[in-house]
Amino acid sequence: MQRAYPLLFVFLWSTGFIGAKYGLPYAEPLSFLLTRYGFVIGLMLLIALATRAPWPKEARQWLHIGVSGVLVHAFYLGGVFVAIKHGLPAGVTALVVGMQPLLTAVGAGWLLGERVSARQWGGLALGFVGVVLVVSGKFGEAPLGPMLLPAIVALLGITVGTLYQKRFCAKFDLRTGSVIQFVPTAIVTGIAVAAFDGYHVEWTGEFIFALGWLVLVLSIGAISLLNLLIRSGSAVNVASLFYLTPLCTALIAWLVFGEKLTYTAAVGMALAVSGVYLVAKPK
Repeated sequence: MQRAYPLLFVFLWSTGFIGAKYGLPYAEPLSFLLTRYGFVIGLMLLIALATRAPWPKEARQWLHIGVSGVLVHAFYLGGVFVAIKHGLPAGVTALVVGMQPLLTAVGAGWLLGERVSARQWGGLALGFVGVVLVVSGKFGEAPLGPMLLPAIVALLGITVGTLYQKRFCAKFDLRTGSVIQFVPTAIVTGIAVAAFDGYHVEWTGEFIFALGWLVLVLSIGAISLLNLLIRSGSAVNVASLFYLTPLCTALIAWLVFGEKLTYTAAVGMALAVSGVYLVAKPK
């Protein structure tokens, strides 16, 4: 069963872009995320109390888990949602965030002492080329300008957050840990909402569907799988899975929305899969 976790994570994580597409027309991006975090906190707190899940015993662990949550959720998701809402093409966003495995490989050697082999470096480079090909047809003609900034914030958030969690708090109970991660995330996001956007949500059927999907499937399902993968695998191997997200999203968009799937994208998918295989292949 555990062997299926990486592929299940990629699929669930990829559907987040679909959920954003449904929900963002009816809410400001940070308002959308703040609402999502509130529901996740309430649901996971009920589950943790009902199952008597253990809470961390040391204040230091609370701090580390909370910091990792702010980095992975507040900075990563906030950056992606703000970038897409304000017009950065989805392909450019995916490409910027797609640099994460390469940055993680650099940081893994420096912070975690993980050795990245020549084969893995080759796989990381191959995977990045594949991502470029997959998203090459989605760049559009909109001026990028300052809207690259939130995408870069997202890239740094998910990269540093993954390394931080692997280093300081790789193992924690998924039920109580989710609450500890999302409470400071909601606080940071709430401050940003008050400072920039103001709270605005239209409770349409599409928004409620998107919110439910992102709460249950992404924030609980996919994030739990990500935490399990960080706990059991190397940071580089886990990060390499993010190369598969754009191609999986492209396949879902092709099946659900009828978006065009080019031969170039198909070649990119093959390269990305090959790259991830080289990274994760046992020695």
